[in-house]
Amino acid sequence: MDSDFRIEMADGMAEVPAAQWDALAALTPGSTVFQRHAYLLALEEHGCAVPQTGWQTLVLQLRDSDGQLAAACALYAKGHSMGEYVFDWAWADAYERNGLAYYPKLLAATPFTPVTGARLLGRDKPARRALLGALLDFAQRSGLSSLHLLFLTPEERELCAQAGLLLRQTVQFHWQQPNAPWLDFDAFLGAMNHDKRKKVKQERRKVTQAGVRFRRVQGAQVTPEDWAFFIRCYRQTYAEHGSQPYLNLGFFRAIGRHLPEHVLLLIAERHGEAIGASLILLDPELRHAYGRYWGALHHVPNLHFEACYYQPLEFCIEQGYTRFEGGAQGTHKMARGLLPVPCTSAHWLADARFNAAIEHYLQRENLALDQHMDELHEHVPFRKAATCPAEDAGL
Repeated sequence: MDSDFRIEMADGMAEVPAAQWDALAALTPGSTVFQRHAYLLALEEHGCAVPQTGWQTLVLQLRDSDGQLAAACALYAKGHSMGEYVFDWAWADAYERNGLAYYPKLLAATPFTPVTGARLLGRDKPARRALLGALLDFAQRSGLSSLHLLFLTPEERELCAQAGLLLRQTVQFHWQQPNAPWLDFDAFLGAMNHDKRKKVKQERRKVTQAGVRFRRVQGAQVTPEDWAFFIRCYRQTYAEHGSQPYLNLGFFRAIGRHLPEHVLLLIAERHGEAIGASLILLDPELRHAYGRYWGALHHVPNLHFEACYYQPLEFCIEQGYTRFEGGAQGTHKMARGLLPVPCTSAHWLADARFNAAIEHYLQRENLALDQHMDELHEHVPFRKAATCPAEDAGL
């Protein structure tokens, strides 16, 4: 690591000045709203990502000779693998079967957020490279089993590969405007093949015929009552899957208060009664939108597709947003116009034997994923004559 930098470690985001952190984020390629100080602090202040839930925050900082913050990384010592969306349960099981402790481990990621974005914030690439070196030094000295950096930017992928970390590929499904943008939702539908276009129209028609209409609530217009309704819907989704939600009302109100320009609520109403909602987070500068959470108090066929895909896509097209990310997994998203996109994570394991074994495993897994991606691209929902956004993006 560059000896001109001094290493400091903070025990939480509250110990790092927000202005300094956000200034680094603004200088870092690929940084999103999920790297904003207010977002990460809200996760701690409202008990979502705290030691009691298995997330101990450690903020690694590099300061230059003048004491200025040159680079920083939000790091978590974790006692489990929940809320990550890059699954390493089998690795943990293998450790346990061999009498080794996999937990706690070190994680560089935004908790509960499967969105590609900068993990290594820095004023320039040399500072970010030095930060990764300091991070690896810390991991090696910590005595913990491993270090994991999730949903990396292209630059971070390059830096991690150069540092000898193991790279892992996963797939998500994103919507993207083509070079010749669709001017409205009908134009977007017109680019799809007949069967997919017919299916989307049928799904939307069923929601409309059920008497459902949507109300957009954005930014400071979101009221405390809107958040209270949304959290009911959010909790309902988790209850239906027999699990506990990661986030709470205090967290959602905090991001609405501190990051209002990034918030869009889509509220489904039937005969004047609110019955469902989805939360979309926006990056106005990047012109990207992120589908995050949804829920419904009453079942309406295809309401999920309308709230989580079609309404957000209409918004993106109308407002000039160029990308919509639909979250983790889900090949069903392809039929709605979201196409496969590779995502990268990087891993270091302290035990040399396991590091070698997982390296061989990832070689096979990554090859299988490449083949899967080729198969997915053979079934894109767009007509061959139409402009394909995946081709424009070089995906």
